[in-house]
Amino acid sequence: MTPRILAFVLSALLPVSVWAADGTTTAADELIHPAGDTELSAFLWINRLIIIFADTPADPRYQEQLDKLTAEAERLIERDVVVLTDTDPAARSPARQKLHPRGFQFVLIGKDGGVKLRKPFPYSVREVTRTIDKTPMRQREVEERRESQ
Repeated sequence: MTPRILAFVLSALLPVSVWAADGTTTAADELIHPAGDTELSAFLWINRLIIIFADTPADPRYQEQLDKLTAEAERLIERDVVVLTDTDPAARSPARQKLHPRGFQFVLIGKDGGVKLRKPFPYSVREVTRTIDKTPMRQREVEERRESQ
């Protein structure tokens, strides 16, 4: 290939590579975050939280849970859910100190900061959304949306 043709091919492909790496995020990227030093009170009255605890990211239950959540991320985002993950018991994150999980643990926290659900096994998005939809706060949100339309 001549340098001129190579330059032409590279200049044609460069915008495609920039487009592919433009930093767009998927719904799952918006939904799931590491817990780290995040204080749970930062989400009070703003978001519902799902916190996924495991002793290691290699835990098959942890992987199964993430797969279930990312497969239906839009349904959770619609309900103002943020997912925090914590796979390092030694780090003693604020979430871990407050909730004292043992091994794998799925915890749903309402916008009011109260624990709504705690399970030692992966939970489906269908079951999570049913639990959320039964809360008075969610029912009020749905009613307010209907009235504003």
